[in-house]
Amino acid sequence: MKTRQVDFSSGRITHNIVSVAMPMLIAQVLNLLYNIVDRIYIGQIPEVGTIALGALGLCFPIISIVTAFTNLFGAGGAPLCSIERGKGNREEAERIMNTSFYLLVITGVVVTMIGIIFCEPLLYLFGASDANMVYAQPYMQIYMWGTVFSMIALGMNPFINAQGFANVGMTTVFLGAALNIVLDPLFIFVLDLGVQGAAWATICSQLVSAIFVLRFLLVGRSELHIHLKKGYFCERKQVGNIIGLGSASFVMQCTNSLVQISANHVLGTFGGDLYISTMTIINSVRQILDTPVHAISEGASPVLSYNYGAGNYAGVKQAIRFVTLSELAYTAIVWGLILLCPTMFIAIFNSDSMLMEIAVPALHTYFFAFIFQALMYSAQMVFKALNKKKQAIFFSLLRKVIIVVPLTYLLPHVGGLGAMGVFIAEPVSNFVGGCICFGAMIYTVLPELKEKAENKE
Repeated sequence: MKTRQVDFSSGRITHNIVSVAMPMLIAQVLNLLYNIVDRIYIGQIPEVGTIALGALGLCFPIISIVTAFTNLFGAGGAPLCSIERGKGNREEAERIMNTSFYLLVITGVVVTMIGIIFCEPLLYLFGASDANMVYAQPYMQIYMWGTVFSMIALGMNPFINAQGFANVGMTTVFLGAALNIVLDPLFIFVLDLGVQGAAWATICSQLVSAIFVLRFLLVGRSELHIHLKKGYFCERKQVGNIIGLGSASFVMQCTNSLVQISANHVLGTFGGDLYISTMTIINSVRQILDTPVHAISEGASPVLSYNYGAGNYAGVKQAIRFVTLSELAYTAIVWGLILLCPTMFIAIFNSDSMLMEIAVPALHTYFFAFIFQALMYSAQMVFKALNKKKQAIFFSLLRKVIIVVPLTYLLPHVGGLGAMGVFIAEPVSNFVGGCICFGAMIYTVLPELKEKAENKE
């Protein structure tokens, strides 16, 4: 494996972004396979595939909460680490990385215990019925045992990318995802473990990824290393800064969980388990189609943070333009594909005729304003990369909590929309939230960069 390091201090900004973003795109696609492959195989289980797929969808809120804590410390610490590297403060960057690592481990243990003990009441709270609880609870209780592995692998990977080792970050995810693809059919069908087999396959995959990450950051060619000694254990100053910036990603994931819970409750009331299965498929399609956008944003983030810390404000502005235009072009193409061939995306997971009848119009509706989501993603990336905590947190709350959740409960009662009202809430939030967030970034960040550049001269 090549461990080439991208030097953020030299070369063209766009080249550095692409050099990090391309391996991260591959890594994001592979990481997506952890759960997507589970859903594909579970959806094909004879006789029970459709209801089992809906049961897996009920687990999303809990999985999103685990991801939220992962992002709190990983996405919170990595930009700070990059900014300190840009300033030349290697020791401070290393302390930030170590503090994030210990926070991930401690939180992972606590979340594991809570998840296992309260799994059943949480699933009922999130909209489970007695019919799908048979599949949801066994999957979730097994899945929770891999929480620490998952949080280490996904939470520390941004620190590998922040140092310019994008190929190593990609390999980290590739190992786990490849193993998951092999183990899923073995455990689900050959060993006849069903839904539980998918959970066991995921745990094994997460363990392999976590071992690889630890090996690289402990004894590998990493510029910054994890230190297993007291002097690097959760320093108060770093903890506050990491949580402060990571709160934006934490809130974003928690609000995703809240939206999923709300949607499951309303769909269960207005449509039943088949509509919950439809939302599971749509969420899965969205995850697939969001992946390149996330890769571009995450590839640009360490480049923005490093150059911001190094005082290269013109480079930061160039990166913002590149990311925004790239994401707008991609989301426009995807929007067209969804309108022209929706069944192609739905059939990846399930081709049941009754489900397809509901899912096609739901998919069209849900993705109607997808292009405006690019504005939200690019602006949010800028706020987080430049350590703008308040803006990042506010706009994380705006789109989901302030717009989507109220509309999810309100729209089904308007004009007889019923369950379709749940799917309409998403495009409304994309348009309103995306325009406001991007506008705020234009009118706050760009003038600041101009002023800093003038003062530097």
